[in-house]
Amino acid sequence: MISGALQQVGAVTLGMLERLGRASIFLFNILRGLPIVVLRPALLVQSLYSVGVLSLLIILFSALFVGMVISLLGYVTLVDFGAEQSLGVLVALSILRELAPVLTALLYSGRAGSALTAEIGLMKATEQLASIEMMAIDPVRRIIAPRFAAGIIAVPLLTLMFMVVGIYSGYLIGSGWLGVDDGSFWSQMQSKVQWQHDILNGLLKGFIFGIAVNWIALFEGYDAMPTSEGVARATTRSVVYSALVVLGLDFVLTSLMFAEV
Repeated sequence: MISGALQQVGAVTLGMLERLGRASIFLFNILRGLPIVVLRPALLVQSLYSVGVLSLLIILFSALFVGMVISLLGYVTLVDFGAEQSLGVLVALSILRELAPVLTALLYSGRAGSALTAEIGLMKATEQLASIEMMAIDPVRRIIAPRFAAGIIAVPLLTLMFMVVGIYSGYLIGSGWLGVDDGSFWSQMQSKVQWQHDILNGLLKGFIFGIAVNWIALFEGYDAMPTSEGVARATTRSVVYSALVVLGLDFVLTSLMFAEV
């Protein structure tokens, strides 16, 4: 029994390493195809609309409500200590450092990432990718690379929009509803929030999350079994793996960026 269990563990481990190796080669091929995207801007613009513009509504609505909730809960906590004037700092740092990049990546993976996986998986199942290869066209460069480039551009931009809307909605609740002084809200925020340490680090998180989420989504679609069931399973794996990777990377990046704070 022990020997059989060890064999199963070894087989699973080797399978995971083998799949990680194929995913790494896949990413290398995508990076090789990125210069071609510059020469074909129409493909990039089309992909940006698909993964970025169509994801904008859910990002903005989520930022609106997240900012309001953070402001409301933060006020309830700070008022007990007589520090409600620091509400702007709490809202800004919470959104800039953590909530904006993490929630944007998770929402993006659920909306655009799953769509990318399903699209590429269906193209494989209907042999469209094979047809492109028969015409001596590399499907990774023609189909995958523009979507990958659009994704790593879209996620930081969506993160920035999440930051703006989230902070402003927190201001509306804090000032308009809870009665926090406008000047205190913004002045304390300006004195505590740093451009490089807080804003740029948050956008850097969004950029790294964008690479990870789009890599997973595109690889799962490209590697999916060419059946309806295989595409469905690949789409599910894409969302699950993306969420786990984003949360794991968030811990690593936060420990590196803010360890000395």
